[in-house]
Amino acid sequence: MLEADKLFSGSIPENYDRFMVPLIFEPFAANLAQRAASFSPSAVLEVAAGTGVVTRALAPRLSPGASYVVTDLNQPMLDYAASRQAPDGRIQWRQADAMALPFEDAAFDLVCCQFGAMFFPSRPSAYREARRVLKPGGRFLFNVWDRIEENVFADDVTNALARIFPNDPPRFLARTPHGYHDTALIRSDLDEAGFSTVAIDTRAEQSHASSPRIPAVAYCQGTVLRTEIEARDPGKLDAATDYAASAIEQRHGSGAVAAKIQAHVIVATV
Repeated sequence: MLEADKLFSGSIPENYDRFMVPLIFEPFAANLAQRAASFSPSAVLEVAAGTGVVTRALAPRLSPGASYVVTDLNQPMLDYAASRQAPDGRIQWRQADAMALPFEDAAFDLVCCQFGAMFFPSRPSAYREARRVLKPGGRFLFNVWDRIEENVFADDVTNALARIFPNDPPRFLARTPHGYHDTALIRSDLDEAGFSTVAIDTRAEQSHASSPRIPAVAYCQGTVLRTEIEARDPGKLDAATDYAASAIEQRHGSGAVAAKIQAHVIVATV
């Protein structure tokens, strides 16, 4: 992962929430929230919360007396998440780095993270931090994307951009969001961090959009892929988005489109 892969700023948070969240994140957020609530936690920490799709799904499922600390490395993402959340006295918003959590040992029953682990500079170190702040018997619940070939629109966009920039193809999607999919490696990293049991469930969903342009805009302008495109040619963002849309249309049709998305859901217990 490159350092720039972590910079969700400018207009990216708004485009991310407007396009990416309904396209690929909402189905997995609902699943993660359901799993989290089934543990009946009284103290929850969410790391790498992004624009708050899990927060919005999970908060209504928690007990009235629960505490819920929501964090992200990127303050613009966290600010946007807070702006989307209904007033809730149980929720505390904190800018925080998953690599160095500003919380005491054994403070939480549950740590959850949706599609953030791929961005951690050292996963075992971040996992040790999650374990440190968990109470005995606490759970670390998170998900990561499977390989890009199992996530069709992301693969379509990546392949389209490689044709536009053949000498230096933008590889953000394959490199980072879809770069941590080896379940054996995930288990090894969690074992290294000291978790006692690890369960991994590979889950497929469908990504839906009203037109081919929606996934093209979502990936090209709602992720750090935008930064990569503009770094290669500052004036080519719209043309690259149009080309990605045409590639999706050629493969999936000109009307409403749907394609497979797939991720691993992990529960690690202290």
